[in-house]
Amino acid sequence: MNITVGSVEAILVDLPTIRAHQLAMATMQRQTLVIVRLRCSDGVEGIGEATTIGGLSYGDESPEGIKLTIDTYLAPALAGADATNVHGAMHTLAKVARGNRFAKSALETALLDAQAKRLGVPLHTLLGGAVRPTLPALWTLASGDTMRDIEEAERLLAERRHNTFKLKIGRRAVRDDVAHVSAIKRALGDRARVTVDVNQAWNEAEAATGIAMLEAAGIDLVEQPVPREQRAALARLAARFVVPIMADETLCGPEDAVDLARLGAADVFALKIAKSGGIHGMLRTAAVGDAAGIALYGGTMLEGSVGTIAAAHGFCTLPQLAWGTELFGPLLLKDDVVTQRPAYRDFELHLPDGPGLGLMLDEDKLAFYRRDRA
Repeated sequence: MNITVGSVEAILVDLPTIRAHQLAMATMQRQTLVIVRLRCSDGVEGIGEATTIGGLSYGDESPEGIKLTIDTYLAPALAGADATNVHGAMHTLAKVARGNRFAKSALETALLDAQAKRLGVPLHTLLGGAVRPTLPALWTLASGDTMRDIEEAERLLAERRHNTFKLKIGRRAVRDDVAHVSAIKRALGDRARVTVDVNQAWNEAEAATGIAMLEAAGIDLVEQPVPREQRAALARLAARFVVPIMADETLCGPEDAVDLARLGAADVFALKIAKSGGIHGMLRTAAVGDAAGIALYGGTMLEGSVGTIAAAHGFCTLPQLAWGTELFGPLLLKDDVVTQRPAYRDFELHLPDGPGLGLMLDEDKLAFYRRDRA
Protein backbone atom coordinates (compact mmCIF):
# COMPACT_ATOMS: atom_id res chain seq x y z
CA MET A 1 0.00 0.00 0.00
CA ASN A 2 1.32 3.41 -0.96
CA ILE A 3 1.26 5.60 2.16
CA THR A 4 1.11 9.29 1.40
CA VAL A 5 1.21 12.59 3.24
CA GLY A 6 -2.29 13.96 3.72
CA SER A 7 -2.73 17.17 5.70
CA VAL A 8 -0.07 19.30 7.38
CA GLU A 9 -1.03 21.79 10.09
CA ALA A 10 1.31 24.40 11.59
CA ILE A 11 0.06 25.81 14.91
CA LEU A 12 1.46 28.85 16.75
CA VAL A 13 1.57 28.13 20.49
CA ASP A 14 2.46 30.80 23.08
CA LEU A 15 3.74 29.46 26.40
CA PRO A 16 4.78 31.50 29.47
CA THR A 17 8.27 31.08 30.91
CA ILE A 18 8.97 30.47 34.61
CA ARG A 19 10.93 33.75 34.76
CA ALA A 20 12.33 36.44 32.51
CA HIS A 21 15.13 34.96 30.40
CA GLN A 22 17.75 37.54 29.43
CA LEU A 23 19.88 37.19 26.32
CA ALA A 24 22.22 39.70 24.71
CA MET A 25 19.62 40.60 22.09
CA ALA A 26 16.29 40.18 23.92
CA THR A 27 14.54 39.41 27.20
CA MET A 28 12.02 36.59 26.91
CA GLN A 29 8.82 36.50 28.96
CA ARG A 30 7.26 33.74 26.86
CA GLN A 31 8.23 31.29 24.16
CA THR A 32 6.39 30.73 20.91
CA LEU A 33 6.45 27.24 19.42
CA VAL A 34 5.31 26.19 15.97
CA ILE A 35 3.80 22.73 16.43
CA VAL A 36 3.46 20.70 13.23
CA ARG A 37 0.93 17.91 12.83
CA LEU A 38 1.44 15.74 9.75
CA ARG A 39 -1.34 13.24 9.02
CA CYS A 40 -0.78 10.33 6.65
CA SER A 41 -3.12 8.25 4.52
CA ASP A 42 -2.73 5.24 6.84
CA GLY A 43 -4.02 7.26 9.81
CA VAL A 44 -0.61 7.74 11.44
CA GLU A 45 0.18 11.25 12.67
CA GLY A 46 3.68 12.63 13.11
CA ILE A 47 4.47 15.72 15.14
CA GLY A 48 7.32 18.22 14.95
CA GLU A 49 8.31 21.60 16.32
CA ALA A 50 10.04 24.75 15.09
CA THR A 51 11.07 27.32 17.69
CA THR A 52 13.21 30.44 17.52
CA ILE A 53 14.55 32.82 20.16
CA GLY A 54 13.44 36.43 20.49
CA GLY A 55 11.44 36.68 17.27
CA LEU A 56 13.72 38.01 14.52
CA SER A 57 16.31 39.44 16.92
CA TYR A 58 18.24 36.14 16.90
CA GLY A 59 18.06 35.00 13.28
CA ASP A 60 16.30 35.03 9.94
CA GLU A 61 13.20 33.00 10.84
CA SER A 62 10.34 33.94 13.12
CA PRO A 63 7.47 31.73 14.35
CA GLU A 64 4.99 33.64 12.21
CA GLY A 65 7.24 33.34 9.16
CA ILE A 66 7.75 29.63 9.76
CA LYS A 67 3.99 29.03 9.82
CA LEU A 68 3.53 31.10 6.66
CA THR A 69 6.28 29.17 4.88
CA ILE A 70 4.83 25.80 5.85
CA ASP A 71 1.24 26.74 5.01
CA THR A 72 2.01 28.45 1.71
CA TYR A 73 4.95 26.57 0.24
CA LEU A 74 6.09 23.44 2.06
CA ALA A 75 2.83 21.71 3.02
CA PRO A 76 1.40 21.90 -0.54
CA ALA A 77 4.67 20.43 -1.87
CA LEU A 78 4.36 17.47 0.52
CA ALA A 79 0.73 16.68 -0.30
CA GLY A 80 0.54 13.20 -1.79
CA ALA A 81 4.25 12.49 -1.27
CA ASP A 82 5.44 9.08 -0.09
CA ALA A 83 5.23 9.43 3.70
CA THR A 84 7.67 6.56 4.25
CA ASN A 85 10.48 8.16 2.22
CA VAL A 86 11.78 10.91 4.48
CA HIS A 87 14.84 11.70 2.37
CA GLY A 88 12.70 11.91 -0.76
CA ALA A 89 10.27 14.30 0.91
CA MET A 90 13.07 16.53 2.21
CA HIS A 91 14.71 16.54 -1.25
CA THR A 92 11.42 17.85 -2.65
CA LEU A 93 11.30 20.60 -0.04
CA ALA A 94 14.90 21.60 -0.82
CA LYS A 95 13.83 22.30 -4.40
CA VAL A 96 10.72 24.22 -3.35
CA ALA A 97 12.38 26.59 -0.85
CA ARG A 98 15.91 27.74 -0.14
CA GLY A 99 16.96 28.09 3.48
CA ASN A 100 14.00 28.07 5.87
CA ARG A 101 15.83 25.48 7.94
CA PHE A 102 13.62 25.75 11.02
CA ALA A 103 10.45 25.07 9.04
CA LYS A 104 12.05 22.13 7.24
CA SER A 105 13.38 20.71 10.51
CA ALA A 106 9.89 20.60 12.01
CA LEU A 107 8.55 18.78 8.95
CA GLU A 108 11.43 16.28 8.93
CA THR A 109 10.80 15.54 12.62
CA ALA A 110 7.11 14.94 11.91
CA LEU A 111 7.92 12.59 9.01
CA LEU A 112 10.43 10.65 11.13
CA ASP A 113 8.02 10.49 14.07
CA ALA A 114 5.28 9.09 11.85
CA GLN A 115 7.55 6.51 10.21
CA ALA A 116 8.97 5.34 13.54
CA LYS A 117 5.45 5.00 14.95
CA ARG A 118 4.49 3.04 11.85
CA LEU A 119 7.36 0.62 12.48
CA GLY A 120 6.86 0.56 16.26
CA VAL A 121 10.40 1.74 17.07
CA PRO A 122 11.95 4.80 18.76
CA LEU A 123 12.90 7.57 16.35
CA HIS A 124 16.62 7.10 17.02
CA THR A 125 16.35 3.57 15.56
CA LEU A 126 15.76 5.15 12.14
CA LEU A 127 19.07 7.00 12.62
CA GLY A 128 21.05 3.84 13.37
CA GLY A 129 20.36 3.56 17.08
CA ALA A 130 21.34 5.27 20.32
CA VAL A 131 24.80 4.94 21.87
CA ARG A 132 23.65 6.45 25.16
CA PRO A 133 20.23 6.27 26.90
CA THR A 134 20.54 9.67 28.62
CA LEU A 135 22.12 13.05 27.87
CA PRO A 136 23.85 15.52 30.22
CA ALA A 137 21.82 18.74 30.23
CA LEU A 138 23.02 22.12 31.48
CA TRP A 139 20.94 25.01 32.83
CA THR A 140 21.18 28.66 31.86
CA LEU A 141 21.35 31.19 34.70
CA ALA A 142 19.81 34.20 33.02
CA SER A 143 18.12 36.35 35.67
CA GLY A 144 20.94 38.91 35.47
CA ASP A 145 21.13 39.10 39.27
CA THR A 146 24.32 37.57 40.70
CA MET A 147 22.98 36.39 44.07
CA ARG A 148 19.77 35.08 42.57
CA ASP A 149 21.77 33.12 39.99
CA ILE A 150 24.03 31.65 42.70
CA GLU A 151 21.03 30.60 44.79
CA GLU A 152 19.39 29.02 41.73
CA ALA A 153 22.56 27.10 40.86
CA GLU A 154 23.00 25.85 44.45
CA ARG A 155 19.41 24.60 44.53
CA LEU A 156 19.75 22.75 41.21
CA LEU A 157 23.02 21.17 42.31
CA ALA A 158 21.38 19.97 45.53
CA GLU A 159 18.47 18.53 43.54
CA ARG A 160 20.96 16.74 41.22
CA ARG A 161 19.26 18.31 38.22
CA HIS A 162 22.20 20.23 36.69
CA ASN A 163 25.93 20.51 37.32
CA THR A 164 26.85 22.70 34.35
CA PHE A 165 25.63 26.28 34.20
CA LYS A 166 25.69 28.75 31.34
CA LEU A 167 25.60 32.51 31.79
CA LYS A 168 24.08 34.75 29.14
CA ILE A 169 26.23 37.89 28.91
CA GLY A 170 26.76 40.77 26.50
CA ARG A 171 24.11 43.26 27.60
CA ARG A 172 26.35 45.11 30.10
CA ALA A 173 29.86 46.51 29.96
CA VAL A 174 32.46 43.78 29.52
CA ARG A 175 33.98 44.21 32.99
CA ASP A 176 30.56 44.21 34.64
CA ASP A 177 29.63 40.97 32.86
CA VAL A 178 32.94 39.37 33.81
CA ALA A 179 32.51 40.39 37.44
CA HIS A 180 29.03 38.81 37.47
CA VAL A 181 30.27 35.54 35.95
CA SER A 182 33.41 35.39 38.11
CA ALA A 183 31.40 35.74 41.32
CA ILE A 184 29.22 32.80 40.33
CA LYS A 185 32.23 30.67 39.43
CA ARG A 186 33.89 31.46 42.77
CA ALA A 187 30.72 30.45 44.63
CA LEU A 188 30.36 27.14 42.77
CA GLY A 189 34.05 26.27 42.55
CA ASP A 190 34.88 22.84 41.20
CA ARG A 191 31.40 21.50 41.94
CA ALA A 192 30.09 22.70 38.58
CA ARG A 193 31.19 23.77 35.13
CA VAL A 194 30.44 27.40 34.29
CA THR A 195 30.28 28.55 30.67
CA VAL A 196 29.29 31.84 29.04
CA ASP A 197 27.34 32.71 25.90
CA VAL A 198 28.02 36.19 24.52
CA ASN A 199 25.47 35.79 21.69
CA GLN A 200 27.69 37.77 19.25
CA ALA A 201 27.59 40.91 21.41
CA TRP A 202 31.32 41.79 21.47
CA ASN A 203 33.69 43.14 18.86
CA GLU A 204 37.09 41.48 18.62
CA ALA A 205 38.85 43.94 20.94
CA GLU A 206 36.15 43.57 23.60
CA ALA A 207 36.30 39.80 23.19
CA ALA A 208 40.07 39.73 23.65
CA THR A 209 39.74 41.68 26.90
CA GLY A 210 36.74 39.74 28.16
CA ILE A 211 38.00 36.27 27.31
CA ALA A 212 41.35 36.95 29.01
CA MET A 213 39.53 37.83 32.23
CA LEU A 214 37.10 34.92 31.90
CA GLU A 215 39.97 32.51 31.37
CA ALA A 216 41.71 33.84 34.48
CA ALA A 217 38.47 33.35 36.44
CA GLY A 218 38.34 29.66 35.50
CA ILE A 219 35.40 29.81 33.10
CA ASP A 220 35.18 26.54 31.16
CA LEU A 221 33.86 27.63 27.74
CA VAL A 222 33.09 30.84 25.77
CA GLU A 223 30.31 30.68 23.19
CA GLN A 224 30.11 32.88 20.07
CA PRO A 225 31.82 36.02 21.40
CA VAL A 226 31.75 37.94 18.08
CA PRO A 227 29.18 38.35 15.26
CA ARG A 228 28.54 35.26 13.16
CA GLU A 229 29.94 36.87 9.98
CA GLN A 230 33.35 37.51 11.60
CA ARG A 231 34.87 34.05 11.28
CA ALA A 232 38.44 35.33 10.91
CA ALA A 233 38.07 37.15 14.24
CA LEU A 234 36.68 33.99 15.81
CA ALA A 235 39.70 32.07 14.50
CA ARG A 236 42.15 34.60 15.95
CA LEU A 237 40.45 34.35 19.34
CA ALA A 238 40.41 30.55 19.25
CA ALA A 239 44.16 30.54 18.52
CA ARG A 240 44.91 33.13 21.22
CA PHE A 241 43.26 31.55 24.25
CA VAL A 242 43.35 28.21 26.04
CA VAL A 243 39.70 28.35 27.14
CA PRO A 244 37.63 26.62 24.42
CA ILE A 245 35.74 28.88 21.98
CA MET A 246 32.44 27.52 20.69
CA ALA A 247 30.80 28.37 17.38
CA ASP A 248 27.02 28.70 17.49
CA GLU A 249 25.29 31.34 15.38
CA THR A 250 28.00 31.09 12.71
CA LEU A 251 27.32 27.35 12.29
CA CYS A 252 24.20 26.38 10.35
CA GLY A 253 25.14 23.22 8.49
CA PRO A 254 27.92 20.99 7.14
CA GLU A 255 29.12 23.63 4.67
CA ASP A 256 29.69 26.09 7.52
CA ALA A 257 31.36 23.31 9.52
CA VAL A 258 33.88 22.68 6.72
CA ASP A 259 34.74 26.40 6.53
CA LEU A 260 35.09 26.78 10.31
CA ALA A 261 37.28 23.68 10.53
CA ARG A 262 39.48 24.93 7.70
CA LEU A 263 39.92 28.30 9.43
CA GLY A 264 40.51 26.75 12.85
CA ALA A 265 37.78 29.09 14.03
CA ALA A 266 36.37 27.02 16.90
CA ASP A 267 37.29 24.38 19.45
CA VAL A 268 33.67 23.28 19.92
CA PHE A 269 30.64 23.12 17.59
CA ALA A 270 27.14 23.85 18.94
CA LEU A 271 24.80 21.51 17.07
CA LYS A 272 21.12 22.40 16.62
CA ILE A 273 18.66 20.43 14.53
CA ALA A 274 16.65 23.55 13.63
CA LYS A 275 19.65 25.49 12.36
CA SER A 276 20.82 22.43 10.40
CA GLY A 277 17.47 22.00 8.66
CA GLY A 278 16.67 18.81 10.55
CA ILE A 279 18.17 15.88 12.40
CA HIS A 280 19.94 14.47 9.34
CA GLY A 281 21.51 17.86 8.60
CA MET A 282 22.71 18.03 12.20
CA LEU A 283 24.28 14.58 11.90
CA ARG A 284 26.15 15.65 8.75
CA THR A 285 27.39 18.77 10.56
CA ALA A 286 28.48 16.68 13.53
CA ALA A 287 30.38 14.29 11.27
CA VAL A 288 32.45 17.16 9.85
CA GLY A 289 33.31 18.45 13.32
CA ASP A 290 34.10 15.00 14.64
CA ALA A 291 36.38 14.22 11.68
CA ALA A 292 38.20 17.53 12.18
CA GLY A 293 38.80 16.86 15.88
CA ILE A 294 36.36 19.56 17.00
CA ALA A 295 34.42 18.76 20.17
CA LEU A 296 30.62 18.60 19.97
CA TYR A 297 27.83 20.10 22.05
CA GLY A 298 24.09 19.55 21.72
CA GLY A 299 22.49 22.99 21.55
CA THR A 300 18.92 24.25 21.85
CA MET A 301 16.63 26.93 20.50
CA LEU A 302 14.76 26.72 23.82
CA GLU A 303 12.25 24.36 22.29
CA GLY A 304 9.36 22.81 24.14
CA SER A 305 9.16 19.06 24.69
CA VAL A 306 8.59 18.07 21.05
CA GLY A 307 11.62 19.91 19.67
CA THR A 308 13.79 19.02 22.66
CA ILE A 309 13.11 15.30 22.42
CA ALA A 310 13.56 15.38 18.64
CA ALA A 311 17.04 16.83 19.19
CA ALA A 312 17.72 14.29 21.95
CA HIS A 313 16.99 11.40 19.59
CA GLY A 314 19.61 12.79 17.23
CA PHE A 315 22.21 13.66 19.87
CA CYS A 316 21.98 10.25 21.54
CA THR A 317 23.27 8.63 18.33
CA LEU A 318 26.50 10.69 18.23
CA PRO A 319 29.62 8.66 19.13
CA GLN A 320 31.30 11.79 20.55
CA LEU A 321 29.50 14.47 22.58
CA ALA A 322 32.21 15.87 24.85
CA TRP A 323 30.29 18.93 26.06
CA GLY A 324 26.91 17.31 26.70
CA THR A 325 23.75 19.21 25.79
CA GLU A 326 21.73 22.30 26.53
CA LEU A 327 18.36 20.59 26.23
CA PHE A 328 16.65 22.32 29.14
CA GLY A 329 13.97 24.14 27.12
CA PRO A 330 10.93 22.40 28.65
CA LEU A 331 12.16 23.32 32.14
CA LEU A 332 12.05 27.02 31.24
CA LEU A 333 8.35 26.78 30.40
CA LYS A 334 5.55 26.94 32.95
CA ASP A 335 3.53 24.50 30.88
CA ASP A 336 3.73 22.45 27.70
CA VAL A 337 1.45 20.83 25.12
CA VAL A 338 2.37 17.16 25.68
CA THR A 339 0.75 14.67 28.04
CA GLN A 340 4.04 13.79 29.77
CA ARG A 341 6.96 16.19 29.91
CA PRO A 342 10.58 14.96 29.64
CA ALA A 343 12.30 13.54 32.73
CA TYR A 344 15.42 15.20 34.17
CA ARG A 345 17.28 13.49 37.02
CA ASP A 346 20.86 12.81 38.12
CA PHE A 347 22.06 15.66 35.89
CA GLU A 348 20.69 13.95 32.76
CA LEU A 349 17.77 14.16 30.33
CA HIS A 350 16.15 10.74 29.92
CA LEU A 351 14.66 9.76 26.58
CA PRO A 352 10.99 8.74 26.80
CA ASP A 353 9.93 5.20 26.02
CA GLY A 354 7.64 4.37 23.14
CA PRO A 355 7.67 4.52 19.35
CA GLY A 356 8.56 7.67 17.42
CA LEU A 357 9.44 10.60 19.62
CA GLY A 358 7.72 8.86 22.54
CA LEU A 359 5.44 11.87 23.06
CA MET A 360 1.72 12.58 22.72
CA LEU A 361 0.11 15.97 22.31
CA ASP A 362 -2.23 17.11 25.07
CA GLU A 363 -5.24 18.22 23.06
CA ASP A 364 -6.71 20.36 25.84
CA LYS A 365 -3.49 22.28 26.45
CA LEU A 366 -2.86 22.67 22.73
CA ALA A 367 -6.33 24.14 22.33
CA PHE A 368 -5.76 26.49 25.29
CA TYR A 369 -2.35 27.83 24.29
CA ARG A 370 -2.69 28.03 20.52
CA ARG A 371 -2.66 31.63 19.36
CA ASP A 372 -5.75 31.30 17.16
CA ARG A 373 -7.90 29.78 19.92
CA ALA A 374 -10.32 32.71 19.87
